[in-house]
Amino acid sequence: MMEEQLREFGASVDALIRGEHIGRQRTRDMFREVLLNEQPDLQQGAFLAALTSAGPTPEEIAGSWEAIFELDTVKARPEVDGVLVENCGTGMDRIKTFNVSTLASVVAAAGGVHMAKHGARAITSKCGIVDMAETLGVDVECDASVVRRSVEVAGIGLFNGMSAKVHPQALSRILSQIRFGTILNIAGSLANPASPEVGVRGVYAKELVLPLALTMREMGYQRGIVAHGLDASGERGMDELSTLGRTIIAEFHGDGEIDSYEITPQAMGLPVAQEREVLSSLDREREAVRFIRVLMGKEKGARRDIVALNTAPILYLCGDASSLQEGVGKAMDILASGKGLDKLRDWVRVQNTGDPGEKLERLDRMAELV
Repeated sequence: MMEEQLREFGASVDALIRGEHIGRQRTRDMFREVLLNEQPDLQQGAFLAALTSAGPTPEEIAGSWEAIFELDTVKARPEVDGVLVENCGTGMDRIKTFNVSTLASVVAAAGGVHMAKHGARAITSKCGIVDMAETLGVDVECDASVVRRSVEVAGIGLFNGMSAKVHPQALSRILSQIRFGTILNIAGSLANPASPEVGVRGVYAKELVLPLALTMREMGYQRGIVAHGLDASGERGMDELSTLGRTIIAEFHGDGEIDSYEITPQAMGLPVAQEREVLSSLDREREAVRFIRVLMGKEKGARRDIVALNTAPILYLCGDASSLQEGVGKAMDILASGKGLDKLRDWVRVQNTGDPGEKLERLDRMAELV
């Protein structure tokens, strides 16, 4: 490696440490060097930490996503009637809830929405979307083509962001080596092989709500909602819509305008929850059974409520509800019907290589424990 290349990269890291910003093109170029392994590991780690600490701008997030999507993402666009939707959180938040976004995506799929999900194993917690889907019986190490077919046939599929079959160049290498949250929690999750048009994203800090909405709009999303939920004190947050307190939202549509507003659980027709009611137990098997309980319509409390609240923006953005409040009501109806478990079975059946019979039997055994 040329000494000049090392110095230029290091100078940009220094700038980020000083709180300066380097723009979309420079961020894209530096990410290319990281993905192509053209910098020493120490410089790569320093860059990821410095950019995360600096608080990346919309342009820098877009530059990071652009490099990952161009260099290190298998393209797998499902053919469906209507739009493709994704929903996810970024992690790195202070309130470790159970896997709300995954449940919300299954509920939305049970309501007829095509969900093309893209996520990773837990980095800052113990039960990420890939961990939970795997426990429930979904094949998370399959080819991207299998996921594409699952979206087409079952209405839901999950691309594993830590799999070399989805990100073959480097993303899997990098994520396997770090156990702290970085800009990859945001930029990496944006590199969805399906290129969905509609997105619902939770972020770990209120300062990221508007920047990420601007980033998604710049990337070409047609519609989207970015949210950061707060606890009752307003001091601690989560990467999803909250039933503990206020939720800060940025919403954008095809006309390019962005609306910023806040909602409360009361305004959505929901009671305020206690934090302990929505926390993860960090036990994957236990969480899987509780996941199924919600889908079967047997959960009547705080878990059902927060899942309905986080399903609402999906239904709203797809035109299946005229407002978030109406979306909550429709999500409640889907949950009460028990159709969510049927949709989960469809997902396990289709997103698997080989015979899924054993995994479906295991899923049925877990359902018997509810």
